[in-house]
Amino acid sequence: MSAPAPQTTTTTTTTTSSVPKGKTEIKILMLHGYTQSGPLFSSKTKALAKLLAKTLSPAPFHLHPTLVFPTAPHRLRPSDIPGYVPGGDGAEDGEEDEEEEESDSWAWFRKDEATGAYRGFEAGMESIAAAVRLAGGVDGVCGFSQGGAAAALVASALEHPPRTPPAGGPSPSSAGDDKADWSWVSSLREANSNRPLRFCVVYSGFYAPLDALRWLYEPRIATPTLQFVGSLDTVVEESRSQGLVDRCVDPQVVVHPGGHYVPVAKDWVMVLAGWLRQRYENTGAASKESL
Repeated sequence: MSAPAPQTTTTTTTTTSSVPKGKTEIKILMLHGYTQSGPLFSSKTKALAKLLAKTLSPAPFHLHPTLVFPTAPHRLRPSDIPGYVPGGDGAEDGEEDEEEEESDSWAWFRKDEATGAYRGFEAGMESIAAAVRLAGGVDGVCGFSQGGAAAALVASALEHPPRTPPAGGPSPSSAGDDKADWSWVSSLREANSNRPLRFCVVYSGFYAPLDALRWLYEPRIATPTLQFVGSLDTVVEESRSQGLVDRCVDPQVVVHPGGHYVPVAKDWVMVLAGWLRQRYENTGAASKESL
């Protein structure tokens, strides 16, 4: 089955509210997982968003979080989704084709199981750059599962001093001789006004083991990183999550007693909130504008 064509527009949901007087807005790019969408990820993290706002607002931080939820550009067919069961034997071909087109599931890229290539990777990263541009830049990134893998790559690409993509190297989206198109890197940097991210938060994320992406992991990612791992996660193997941990400088790793999801219970959100407050307590919120 050929990969579905990427969408040509970027859809973004934002937790919009006016910034209260005396507060400093902190914009967080929220990257959903494989088969999800921006609106769905927003819905699943509503409790997290509310508690973050409540926790980051008081003195001495005076922060007002704005969460930006883009939807990935690659629409998935139901048959692309793990656990898919085709319609009954009595279904007409036309009915199955219609069902295939009705999925509201999206991906930043699609892994080719035969070759390991990340089909549509460049388009996925370009759509992230477009979301950052639409938001007027972001201060940090948070991603779940495939979005967690992408979040780490975004943080790496925005670091200072800038990393240099390999000239003439292979494309992450092709197992053949196609050359990589790294234009998304300059698009992303321009979209964020060449500012590095202040933090990167990863839930059930993983390392992308492609030679074409090695330059984004070597040297290790220096952006402050908080990584949540579910002890009962059966979707992302522990070795894959550990692979990302090993490629970050001094990451904070939190293991929760659950599976493949973002824990939004108060105890776990407070871990995130406390870690974010640490990112600002030494320099103060005002200094973030100079990054």
